[in-house]
Amino acid sequence: MSDLVLPVQKGEVVGNTTDTSKKKKPTGSSELGKEQFLQLLVTQMKYQDPLNPTDNTQFVEQLATFSQLEQMQNMNATMTNMQAFSLVDKEVIIKTTSPNGKETLVQGVVDYVTTKGSKTYLSIEDKLYSADDLFTVLGDHYIVGQKIPSVEQQAFEYDHAKPEDIVVKVSLGKDGYEASAVVVLLDGEMVSSKYLSYEDGKLTINKEAFAATDAGNHSLAFVFNDPLTTAVTDKVTIKITGDKQMDELPKDESDGDTEETPKDEETDKTENA
Repeated sequence: MSDLVLPVQKGEVVGNTTDTSKKKKPTGSSELGKEQFLQLLVTQMKYQDPLNPTDNTQFVEQLATFSQLEQMQNMNATMTNMQAFSLVDKEVIIKTTSPNGKETLVQGVVDYVTTKGSKTYLSIEDKLYSADDLFTVLGDHYIVGQKIPSVEQQAFEYDHAKPEDIVVKVSLGKDGYEASAVVVLLDGEMVSSKYLSYEDGKLTINKEAFAATDAGNHSLAFVFNDPLTTAVTDKVTIKITGDKQMDELPKDESDGDTEETPKDEETDKTENA
């Protein structure tokens, strides 16, 4: 008896007890290609009801619809490839997902783009990543902004009664945009370098730099000597309270005894006459 027709007794199939679990499972793609569509179309025509056949125009419409869909898919693939090739030398972020579902972000410069079949891959540090995993494209201005010197947003308080040094978090830049020196301005006036010291990302401004500054809200600006001469003017503020300490003015030497002004010789002569 054919394996396709088996006897049924009491609602159960009997006869062939072959273990189908050992049979090779068919493999294939979940995508519907042109060949698969044509096979379905032929099968539909083959098994249609001979007494009520499908109108030929319907088959033509289905084929035309599939052709349009195929053209759109090809166009999308072409556009994807063009976009991918335009990413060469661009810095991007790739989001990868491991088999256990963990997501990881990989940032780097695209060295080259390659295709394998219908898939497009981006090469970053000698590793290939699917273009479908592209997460972010970083602009040149943004990238430079991450490398130039910078100052963190900070607000300080300074009390003349209990003066303390001010420590500002500063980055001198990286990757060719480093600075070797920085100028600090207090309300537009340059702070003497003798009051400044830098170590491990911290710029210390000696408390004596504020001794003669009036109470109130003040701003600090920073100008670096990196290739772009970066200036940061809106990140750091300082609120000064209390009365500033004034140094004693030096005594006026003119307050002492004054030397007598010599008389005019001509006047003396006139008097003697």
